[in-house]
Amino acid sequence: MTFRARHLLGIEPLAPLEITTILDLAERYVDLNRRTVKSSDALAGMTQINMFFENSTRTQASFELAGKRLGADVMNMAVALSSVKKGETLIDTALTLNAMHPDLLVVRHPSSGAVNLLASKVNCAVLNAGDGRHEHPTQALLDALTIRRAKGRLQRLTIAICGDIAHSRVARSNLILLGKMENRLRLIGPPTLMPPGFADLGCEVYDDMRAGLQDADVVMMLRLQRERMDGGFVPSMREYYHRYGLDADKLSVAKPDAIVMHPGPMNRGVEIDGEIADDINRSVIQDQVEMGVAVRMACMDLLARNLRAERGRKLVEADV
Repeated sequence: MTFRARHLLGIEPLAPLEITTILDLAERYVDLNRRTVKSSDALAGMTQINMFFENSTRTQASFELAGKRLGADVMNMAVALSSVKKGETLIDTALTLNAMHPDLLVVRHPSSGAVNLLASKVNCAVLNAGDGRHEHPTQALLDALTIRRAKGRLQRLTIAICGDIAHSRVARSNLILLGKMENRLRLIGPPTLMPPGFADLGCEVYDDMRAGLQDADVVMMLRLQRERMDGGFVPSMREYYHRYGLDADKLSVAKPDAIVMHPGPMNRGVEIDGEIADDINRSVIQDQVEMGVAVRMACMDLLARNLRAERGRKLVEADV
């Protein structure tokens, strides 16, 4: 299996073959997770620390479950109660954790680049669970697996990403990944939530929902991230839903077999109509949650293999 990365900090450094390697291994973990006995020994004897500087029920629970099913000793670090709140710097926190000799460190942080900084200070494998507006690589990978399973392929699809593009690390990671896999990408949203430069990534940009959804294979809705907004990005929630919320009328211009996605948590009646979100024939939102555990298991498994190989080489070199 082709995967040589020491950390998973973003999608950008990954080659298409490495992305495929992760997804292929994740398929095996989907099967494992549907069995009565869901345990593996891939991370037996290893320690995983989850450190979330931002709250995230889905992502943290998914990583914790993934680590436990792989046999790791998993610790969730309560950052809100930690020394970080007492003034300790991020680097000091990294050095403290490094002294405990963890094997896998899962980090979510509100500042872009913070996870990369931590990775440069520790000897373990680091997984980015979302940093600022930068990247959320495992979300893009689980979205890719969901699309591949639903559509039978991950190439030559028309994929529309709709909503709050400006504040979304999910959008950024998905654009990078889906672009690497040769898809036609469309961004849909109000000009106030469309950052400059995204058209340079080969995307088509629309501020009209129906035009952007025309003949789309995949409709990926994004959460309106009001906690990251410091001004009037949208006139009102009602107006936003009227223009950019996904309902049956807007979805009707997409292909008849188009799937609907959302990374969660959803604001029903703002980004998406509840009936669309719950439509078992169109919505794959619950599939995304299931794929998240399998993808995170695959990522940690592959990083653990590389970590063991690296440590083995160092032992051989020390003996020489």
